[in-house]
Amino acid sequence: MEINDGELRERLYGKSGLLPPITTTLGGEFLSLRDNTLEAVYIGAPAFLNPAGQVQGGILSAMLDDVTATLVTSTLAEGEHCATLSLNTTYLRPAKPGRLHGRATLVRRGRGVCNVNGELWQEDKLVVTATAVCMIAGR
Repeated sequence: MEINDGELRERLYGKSGLLPPITTTLGGEFLSLRDNTLEAVYIGAPAFLNPAGQVQGGILSAMLDDVTATLVTSTLAEGEHCATLSLNTTYLRPAKPGRLHGRATLVRRGRGVCNVNGELWQEDKLVVTATAVCMIAGR
């Protein structure tokens, strides 16, 4: 079953569907959730560029943290929340200003921990990968 941005927002953030401030800051929009994979788009804004004119690595990590944690959040029961325990990021090529496609895939969901793989793509080229471990708390 596929869930689009509006349905996902309501499922994650209630009837208001308001995105977290960090997602908004990163220019994030969730495209679909299907088969334990979340697709999103982020914007490498001019404010995020390093002196070389490329999107700064910490911003790319923040985008990956956002998409992976949001995927985990989509699996949670009422009263549960998640926190990122680790995010191991590998940079493959520079990211230019503009649109970046994010993808998170759930590898394993246990009772207390989730393992998620994340990717950022730009112009059909893989830019950054990450492996996230998220803790599930609450209930």
